[in-house]
Amino acid sequence: MTSAAMDHGHAEHGAHHTSLPIDNRKLAIWTFIGSECLFFATLISTFLINRGQSVGGPGPKDIFGVPLVTGGTAILLFSSFFVVMALNGAQEGNRKKLLTWLSLTVMCGLFFIGMQVYEFNHFYHEGLGYTTNQFSWTFYTLTGFHGTHVAIGTLWLGTLLKDAIKGRVPPAKALNLEIAALYWHFVDVVWIIIFPVVYLMSLGGS
Repeated sequence: MTSAAMDHGHAEHGAHHTSLPIDNRKLAIWTFIGSECLFFATLISTFLINRGQSVGGPGPKDIFGVPLVTGGTAILLFSSFFVVMALNGAQEGNRKKLLTWLSLTVMCGLFFIGMQVYEFNHFYHEGLGYTTNQFSWTFYTLTGFHGTHVAIGTLWLGTLLKDAIKGRVPPAKALNLEIAALYWHFVDVVWIIIFPVVYLMSLGGS
């Protein structure tokens, strides 16, 4: 009787586990991404409202280096393809493919972070501090928060890369990388919006 009860309990647990159409962790990351969409929408709206007001000191046309940022944008976009390939390697159990593409993804993240650090440092020395004008504080806040998200994503993927090197990302645990990849895609999509809104529209004077 006890064994039957235990079997029944396991069956109920299994039914509960499979009753959801999506894994709980994946649902959690989608919920988080939804809240972050609202957060960035607020930051972008604030930037658009303030970018043309009380502009004293250097403005976008004086300091922006679009070629550098365009290169960083291209690398960040390529990284989305790289992480997809890495995930495919994890799901197939192809360790070499996983390590190669995940390493490239992490390198792209590091490059983008380095680009933004260089850019901020250059802008500061050109006279654009955080409180220089309304454009500056909204620009630094928006792009700085995005850069922080890139740094978090790079650290996350870097941790998974370390696990992959040690053979701790088998196909059964590919979901761990899939969740991180969803976050990384979100970060890339946000930048696709930020780049034209902050850089191209500001230079165009629209």
